Parts: sequence; structure tokens; C-alpha cells
Amino acid sequence: MGPLARTNLTTVSERPVHAVVLPPGPSLFGMIRDAVRGEGPAVLPLAPDLPAPALREALSALRPTHVATADGVRRHAGGVPAAGDTAVIIATSGSTGVPKGVELAASALTTAAAASLDRLGARPGERWLCCLPVSHVSGLMVLVRSLLGGTEPLMHERFSPEAVAGSGADHVSLVPTQLRRMLDAGAGLSRFRTILLGGAAAPEGLLAEARDAGARVVTTYGMSETCGGCVYDGVPLTGVRTAVGADGRVLLAGPALFSGYRLRPDLTREALREGWYVTSDLGALENGRLRVLGRADDVINTGGRKVVSAQVAAILTGHPGVGEAVVAGRPHPEWGEEVVAVVVAADPAAPPALEELRALVKTRMPGYAAPRVLVLRDRLPLLPNGKHDLVAIRRDISGFVGASDVS
Repeated sequence: MGPLARTNLTTVSERPVHAVVLPPGPSLFGMIRDAVRGEGPAVLPLAPDLPAPALREALSALRPTHVATADGVRRHAGGVPAAGDTAVIIATSGSTGVPKGVELAASALTTAAAASLDRLGARPGERWLCCLPVSHVSGLMVLVRSLLGGTEPLMHERFSPEAVAGSGADHVSLVPTQLRRMLDAGAGLSRFRTILLGGAAAPEGLLAEARDAGARVVTTYGMSETCGGCVYDGVPLTGVRTAVGADGRVLLAGPALFSGYRLRPDLTREALREGWYVTSDLGALENGRLRVLGRADDVINTGGRKVVSAQVAAILTGHPGVGEAVVAGRPHPEWGEEVVAVVVAADPAAPPALEELRALVKTRMPGYAAPRVLVLRDRLPLLPNGKHDLVAIRRDISGFVGASDVS
């Protein structure tokens, strides 16, 4: 399948690690290609616009042997090689914000990409568009699918609905915020054979609107530790196994799992248990399909009762006056935490009222899950990968003083 079939991976016990700080383009793609083929060093892609303190922190925590920038390649003091089968290392932050390095073997990457192409019915020679950061697994996997399909990907440095619509690509990966902005811009979606949608839960209304516009949208669930999306429309890809633990957490297994966290065997032991990856997500299996309820660390404890914030947000986005919504908890002297809805109105001139949103949530969830506070914003802050910046949002609501106190 494509050029990889002509290449044997090099068998080595150790491999240099190049932190690559380059914008999307042929040079970055070539380094990823060589890493996956076993013809070059392992690659740690880092965003070229990463602030200097964050870049220093990533290099200090992940200790690449070299750093590659537009000015060339230099040796990095204190660098540590990776295991010989490691092709790519994805930097991801845990709850402490300290970068973790997710080590991905070439075999895991190609297995995941092959299963994706097979499920989608993607044909050799079809073009993929990468408009997500390659420093995140969603962008990386666009490149790996291109390798297996025998093509070079189209790569955009910045997301633009008009540029995406006019790219001429057959397939594209987006996050829900990007899809929402394409719909708002009237960008043609039916021209893509597939829109892979992941990174966050997709509101039902968004999916319906996109499909009514002629889009073939496939929702994905996965993370860096699973080489990106490994469950499509609730159904695991070939070779992937799913389960739900006694604590409600989603468990994943299969050949696309990561090898471990770079230089952190302690974290690896916590995350990989008897061949299963223990995720931070809560889920349920219904007739063989996985339904993700939300993150375990996004559960709001209000008055001793637990609320999964993602479930509330999904209901709120069904209100015609809501364009985007995020739900979070903030400290409350009586309840411990109170449920806060942060909303971008569909029409800024006619924003929804707190009472309307509470009534909507109460039609599908207990009353304690209804938001007690409504914060209206013109736009929600985003991370480079297109997900909502929950840290910034929680900081914002902590200082919000216009809350409505609902008894």
C-alpha cells in the first residue's frame, strides 16, 4: 500500500530524537515520512509558534537529542535516544501541564492509518488535507494516511473555511469548531468524500446541519495514546477492542496503542494495565457501540451529586439561541461547586436567557445538573488543535461576578 510497502524498517536498538520546530510543509512531511519508514530519526513535532518558555519546558521534559528549525539542526544537550521502534513522539500535557511524550511506533501508526483508510473506503491516490497542527496526533495521522495512500498531503498553516473548501482535497480532518465555522461561512462541504470529525464531542445539531448540507461526516474518538481516532461513529476500527471499567472509564486495546510515555515509566504503568489503556473518559457500551459521556476530570460535584459537564453542554447546543457552549464547575460556598454555562449566542442581539437553558437541561437531566450561572461571550478561546481552552475558560468564569443565583 503506497511507498511504505517498498521499505523495510531499520532494526536498531536506539534512535536519535529530533524535535522539529517547523511550519507545515514539505520539509516537515519528509521528516515524518522518513521516521515512519525507518530511514531517519524519530520525530518530536513541536508547534513553531510555541512561546519560548513553553518550548524550553518541552525540550527539558522530553530531552530530544537534536533540535531542527528553519536555521538547521543542532545537537541538544542532555538528549536521550528513543527505542529503535519509536517513530514519532507527540507532546501532550497532563493535568499538571507538564508535557508528556507519547511514544508511537511505526507499526502502530501504520496499523491505525490502514484501519482508518479501510473503514472509510479511501482509495489510493486520493488527497488528504491537513489543516490541524502536526504537533497534535490528529494532524500527524493525516500525514500517515497520505503515506499509505501513496500521495503527498495538502498542508495549510492556518485554518480558513474558504481555503479548506477550495483545497481540492478528497478527505479532511476537522474539529467541531472548524466544522461550525465552515457551515457559518457557507463553505461547500459536499465536495469532500469524507470529513473526519474528532477532538471533542460533536453536538447533534451540528452533525445534522452538516449532513443536510451534503457532508459525509464520520465522528471519531481517540487520543495520542491510540494514534488518534480508533472508534468511528461509535464502532471500533479493525483490531481495536473497547471496554468500560468498573469506575466507568473507557478502556482501549489493540495494535495501535502507544509504547509508553517518554522517560516516564511510572506514568506508563498507570496508563497501561494488562494490555489495556485506561483513558480519562467516562463511557458506556450500547449494542456494541461506544458512547463517550465526558472526561472523568470534568465531572462537577455540586451538593454531593455529580454532573458530567459534556452531557450538559451537548444539551445546551440544542437550543436555537446557542451557537457554542462549554460547561464547567467553579467553587461555591454552599454547593462545593456550581454548574456554569459559558455560551456564544447564535444571534448576539438575542442571547438565550438562563431560565430557558435551565428548563431545557431539566427536560433530560436532574435539576441539579442545570446551570446556575450563564456567562455570555463573543467567542470561546481555543487551543492550537481547535479544542476549547478549558483552562482559560475556567479562569474566566472564576472572576465572573454577574452570575444569576438560582434557588
